[in-house]
Amino acid sequence: MKTALIIGITGQDGSYLAESLCARDYAVHGLVRRASMFNRARIDPLRHSEAAGQGRLTLHYGELNDLTSFRRLLRTIEPDEVYHLAGQSHVGLSFEIPEVTCQENGMGTLHLIEALRDLDQPARFYHAASSEIFGSPTDGRRQTEDTPLAPVNPYGCAKAFATQLCRVYRRAHGLFLCSGIAYNHESPRRGENFVTRKISMAAARIRAGQQAVLRLGNLDARRDWGYAQEYVEAMWLTLQADKPDDYILATGRTVSVREFAAAAFTEAGMEVVFEGSGENEIGRRRDTGATVIAVDSRYYRPVDSTALVGDPTRAKQVLGWAAKTEGEAVARLMVRAEGALLTGRPA
Repeated sequence: MKTALIIGITGQDGSYLAESLCARDYAVHGLVRRASMFNRARIDPLRHSEAAGQGRLTLHYGELNDLTSFRRLLRTIEPDEVYHLAGQSHVGLSFEIPEVTCQENGMGTLHLIEALRDLDQPARFYHAASSEIFGSPTDGRRQTEDTPLAPVNPYGCAKAFATQLCRVYRRAHGLFLCSGIAYNHESPRRGENFVTRKISMAAARIRAGQQAVLRLGNLDARRDWGYAQEYVEAMWLTLQADKPDDYILATGRTVSVREFAAAAFTEAGMEVVFEGSGENEIGRRRDTGATVIAVDSRYYRPVDSTALVGDPTRAKQVLGWAAKTEGEAVARLMVRAEGALLTGRPA
């Protein structure tokens, strides 16, 4: 039985990854924060499942900046694989709390890598990088693992620092460190402060008469949107490869916020027609004429990465991985899940 440690197990990716590893008969250990309010809804089914009863899931309290406790934990469980998925992950919020973002996503990664160096048998390490490390390219090309790093927000800066650290330590110390440069990957488990979940929730609630209007920022912003449950499979595959490397995890296709929202509302039974432009753009229901989408400048970012689309060729050639669910299909499955939550029926 292999042993894996997931840092950030209670998040969207961590919960899907934990399920996947338990299904592969791993002994899974998860690092969670001690807090007055527990946030473990995503992993509750796994905690109470047969896997937990058989010792395949164990939770530990810890913090990214508590290096001493983390070193002790590594020596105790001696993991074969470590998946670093934790940190402040909201791009817009990183402008409001830049120091926390850089401490958790940047220095937190350095702490973990340094702790790995002390092990007699260093674990294979997966670092959750981000497409935000590339900033806002203007050349029209898809980004590859060799595209220069040029972040335009604090979150991207912290992830770029951590990604480069993995490369340096990989070459200098021979550690098995991999960065998955993941583009936007969504699911019904996405946090409610992310635009995709905000859209899917609003579509379901407006259909049910529980909300009137969805307010969004830049409708022209385009993202390479995939499905999170597929992306955690790529995470596992990176640590099964013969040698460590970085991999673009993407669909290779972008969809605008407007297109994502239109697909979500259509899935909810409401075709939306857009009119106007900029801050005056609105989306109306074709059947009733009611305004259900409006632009609100409060949700604009100071600087927005508007042209990020990944080239997943290396992941396909080396790992045999390719995204299957993308863009509008992700929107539709998220709305179905929201509708199930509202009605209490399975999606």
